Amino acid sequence: MDFDQLTTFVQVAKLGSFSRAGQKVFRSQSAVSAQIRQLEQAYGARLLDRTAKSVHLTPAGEVLFEYAERLLRLRDESVQAVADRSDRVQGPVVFGANEATCLYLLPDIFAEFQRRYPSVQISIYRNFSHKILQRLEDGSIDVGIVTLPVKSPNLRVHPVFRDRLMVMVHPKNPLAGRSRVPLAQVAEQPLIFPKTGYTRQVLDKLFRPYRSRIHVTMELPSVGMIKRFVAANAGVSFISERFARDYVKAGEVKLLSLDGVDLWRELGLVYRRDRSLPRAAQALISLIREHRKTASAPADGSSD
Repeated sequence: MDFDQLTTFVQVAKLGSFSRAGQKVFRSQSAVSAQIRQLEQAYGARLLDRTAKSVHLTPAGEVLFEYAERLLRLRDESVQAVADRSDRVQGPVVFGANEATCLYLLPDIFAEFQRRYPSVQISIYRNFSHKILQRLEDGSIDVGIVTLPVKSPNLRVHPVFRDRLMVMVHPKNPLAGRSRVPLAQVAEQPLIFPKTGYTRQVLDKLFRPYRSRIHVTMELPSVGMIKRFVAANAGVSFISERFARDYVKAGEVKLLSLDGVDLWRELGLVYRRDRSLPRAAQALISLIREHRKTASAPADGSSD
C-alpha cells in the first residue's frame, strides 16, 4: 500500500468510474484496476463493487476512504510544513471561484502571482459559491472567493470586492437612451435570467411584485452567454458592472441603473479557521487583498 494507490482509490470512489479516475491520475484503465487489486490484497478485503454502469464503495471501502483522504491530506500538509521552513514560496494551491470570477477577476491577479512566485502551482476549482463553501468545509480546497455573506463559523472571511448589478440592454432597445430606468419598465421587456445561483435569487426577489407580468424568455448558465444574447438583442438582463465593460466599450450593450434601487454585491476571500494555510496560499491572499485597494471588483457570477 502506498500513497499512489490511495490517490487512485480516492479518485475512483469520488468519480465512480475507473476510466475517469485514470484520466485524473494520468493512468490507463488497466493500470487503475491493477492498483485497486493491489490495494484490496494489501487490506484483505473487497473495497469496490463494480457494475456495468458505475463503481460503488463496499462497507470496507467506505472505512478506507475516510482514512485515505485524511492520510493524503496529512501528506500534503507535511510537504508544505517542510517547505514553509525555507524562505521560498512554493507548492500547490487549490483555489475555488465561479466562472465569471475566473474570467474577469483572476487572470491579471494570477499572472502577477506567477511572476512573483514561479514555483507555486495553482489549481482552480470552478463552481458556484455554495459548492466552493462545501469544498472548503471538507478541506479539499485551500481558499476561495465567494459571494457574501458566509454564515459558517468554521470559515474565516475577508471582504475584498464590491460591485453593482445593473440593467444590460442592446443599444437599439427602447430603454437604451436613458441612464436610469424604473423596474416596472424593465419588467415589460423580454428578460434573460441566469439559470441558477445568487443573481437568480436576487432577481426572483426583485421581480416578485411583477411575477404575473414578467416574461423570462431564456434561462442561461453563464454570464458570457447572457452577454452574447443581449448583444444580439434577444432580451434584457442584469449583470455586474465589471463583467460587461468589454461589451460596453465595444458598443455592443448599454448599462442602465435601476431608478430608486441599488443592487450591490460583495465578494470575500474564505478559508478554514482551523487549518494552517500553506505559505503559497497566504501569499495569494495577500496579493488579492492588494488588488482590493486598486480595483473596483466584480460580484460572484458564473450563474451566481
